[in-house]
Amino acid sequence: MNQRNLLRKYRPLLDQLVLRDLKVKYRRSILGYLWSLLNPLLMMCVMTLVFSYVFRSSVENYPVYVIIGQTFWNFFFESTNMAMSSILNNGALIRKVYIPKLIFPISRVASSFVTMIFSLAAILIVMIFTGVQFTPALLMLPFALLCLFLFCLGIGIALSALAVYFRDMMHLYGVLTTAWMYFTPIFWTVDILPANVLPLIQLNPLLHYISYFRSLVLEGTVPPFSEHVICLALSLIVLAGGIALFRRTQKNFILYI
Repeated sequence: MNQRNLLRKYRPLLDQLVLRDLKVKYRRSILGYLWSLLNPLLMMCVMTLVFSYVFRSSVENYPVYVIIGQTFWNFFFESTNMAMSSILNNGALIRKVYIPKLIFPISRVASSFVTMIFSLAAILIVMIFTGVQFTPALLMLPFALLCLFLFCLGIGIALSALAVYFRDMMHLYGVLTTAWMYFTPIFWTVDILPANVLPLIQLNPLLHYISYFRSLVLEGTVPPFSEHVICLALSLIVLAGGIALFRRTQKNFILYI
């Protein structure tokens, strides 16, 4: 039985794992799932205050600009970070019964994706409050979300395999993502960079996903076809690479978890 059929067979378990992650995340929280809405709004207020008034950012509709970048980045960081420890955290279950191991990083990324979908309501609120127009370009939002999901899934699957053999990866990843965050235009704009740095910044996959989303929301335009190809190709390549690495290494997981 191939991997796809296995995942289809264990789909009910995947659903339960996603629900478990969502329940654990907001357990004993008074506001519960409302934090998925409040957190991006509060962070947007802080960043808007700092960069719009203290650093005098001239970006039009800066609150929307910031909350889009922040929402996408939070999903990337949370989903990949949770997926990285998914195999190790479920070691006791893996040792007892046979379960396709790939289901664990998938469930972590999927639960983070559900949280991000709730967070989109915060973007909607800010769009209405700041007067951003709703255009037909927004119909392409599912494509942007799908590409980002597949990209994060590929990274998360690869990290979950590497963390089994190299526990230091769990500490190193925090440093890497901090650097990655500052190289991603979450609260700053690409046009402030010197021309010789732009080719390096263009290598950042998250730049393409965030810019695609901002084009749809802030500019009301669909990005050129080349951006569609870049976003989709990056997602599929990373996903294929992550799955290939996972399949090659999973047979010895039991010896290390």
